[in-house]
Amino acid sequence: MIIAIDGPAASGKGTLARRLADVLNLRHMDTGALYRGCAFEVLQAKGDPSNEQDALKGCKKLKEKIQSTPDLNIILGNPELRNDKVGNAASKLASISSVRETLKSIQIDFSCQEKKGFNGVILDGRDIGTVICPNAHIKFYVEADLETRAKRRLKELQSRGLDVTYNAVFAQMRERDDRDTQRDTAPLRAAEDAIVINTSDFTEDEVLEKALAYAKKVRGL
Repeated sequence: MIIAIDGPAASGKGTLARRLADVLNLRHMDTGALYRGCAFEVLQAKGDPSNEQDALKGCKKLKEKIQSTPDLNIILGNPELRNDKVGNAASKLASISSVRETLKSIQIDFSCQEKKGFNGVILDGRDIGTVICPNAHIKFYVEADLETRAKRRLKELQSRGLDVTYNAVFAQMRERDDRDTQRDTAPLRAAEDAIVINTSDFTEDEVLEKALAYAKKVRGL
C-alpha cells in the first residue's frame, strides 16, 4: 500500500503521516527533509541555495551520505534540519527543476521497496500525489488557512526559545507558499483524486480519525 500526503507548511501533513504510519504499520518518508538535507549541505558549504550549481553540490553530498548510511532516518532525522533558516533555504532550492529531478529517484525508490514486516509506505511532501507517486492507492491533501498555520509555526518556534513575532512568521509563510505554488516544476497543488482535509478547526486526533475512516473505506483495512 502506498499513501501520498501533500500540503503546505504547518498544515499538519507531517503529523498525520507519522500517526498513520504508526497505526497502519507503514514505512514513512518526510520528503521535505530531503530538501532540507540538501539545503543544510549548501549552507554548511557557505553556498547559495538559489544557485543551481551550489544546490546540486548539496544534493550530491546528501546522496553520498544516504548511500553510505543504511538507515535513512539517521540523516533525515538530524534536528538541525528543522530550523527555519534551513527550511527557507530548502524552499528556495526546491524551485530548481534539476534539484527536484535529482531527488526524485530517492523518493520513488523508497516508495517501490518492499520491506518485511511493513504493510507499505507513506510519503508526505508537496508533489507526492502529483509527481512522485501518481498511482498511490490513497492520496490526501492536507491544508489549513494561513492564519492558523502561522499561529502553529509561531507556537513551535517560541517553544524552542526563539524570539519571533506573528507578523514575521505570517509574512515568511506567505512568501514560502507563493514559491511553492508558483514554481514552474512540480508546484504544490492537490492531485485531482486526492481527498482534501482542512485541519484549521480540527484536533490532531480528529484529523487522524477522518483519514483512517477514508483509508478503511477504500482499502478495507
